[in-house]
Amino acid sequence: MGLMFALMWSSAFTSARIIVAYAPPLASLSLRFFLSGLIGVGIALALGQTFRLTRAQWRATIIFGLCQNALYLGLNFVAMQTVEASVASIIASSMPLMVAFAGWAIFREKLPRLGLVGLVLGFLGVGLIMGARLDAGVDLYGLMLCILGAAALTVATLSVRGASSGGNVMMIVGLQMFVGSAVLAVSSAMFETIEVTMNWKLVVAFLYTTLVPGLAATWVWFTLVNQIGAVKAATFHFLNPFFGVAIAAVLLGEALGLLDIVGVVIIAAGILAVQLSRQKPAA
Repeated sequence: MGLMFALMWSSAFTSARIIVAYAPPLASLSLRFFLSGLIGVGIALALGQTFRLTRAQWRATIIFGLCQNALYLGLNFVAMQTVEASVASIIASSMPLMVAFAGWAIFREKLPRLGLVGLVLGFLGVGLIMGARLDAGVDLYGLMLCILGAAALTVATLSVRGASSGGNVMMIVGLQMFVGSAVLAVSSAMFETIEVTMNWKLVVAFLYTTLVPGLAATWVWFTLVNQIGAVKAATFHFLNPFFGVAIAAVLLGEALGLLDIVGVVIIAAGILAVQLSRQKPAA
């Protein structure tokens, strides 16, 4: 399940890059969430799930819908008009480092020495790649949007703890899609001009993004967090730098430099060290 999530999550950056080349980002994302929400709620009702969620579930649904769907993905979709998919995936992959740092700095959670070393390694890897991309002329505005999106994803990840403990997981998935869709629809109406270049690439990328990273990956993530906890689930993010960069290189032909490869390895090692250090040994 963790491997499935990492692969689906990482592939979203490449499909998003294709979508924003032919359609406005916020409107496209709003429509995607609306369709995913309809499918998710429909499946939930067919499974006998209800709208009766616990207070914690409603809170997590709203926060997750706002932070992940509207802010994180909205900012990333806008950013990928000018930033490569590999850059966006690398920054987003630093989320486990941000989660660990927030737990240590804000919630006063203990972080062993291995975890501290992992934090330093991970952020050094991100800095190495970003330094190389800055020298190559990466768009600073798009880069800042990606960083803000990763921060929003961190909040979403922290908020999802306990969201699926009361059941109705698929219903939660569908409802948080509607939250993101509504916020993005308003944002699109305020800031975007709707111009769409219809072709098969846009259709395939849109359908894939709606069904796989949108619906399936979110359900897997909620289920994974419920089964093994947010800390252990986030361990699988160490695979995202590899998958994200590899998929973008294969499908979009994005160039990979030596510093990119070295940075990805360092980030992955840092993420893995952080997550392993926070796991409790088996009794």
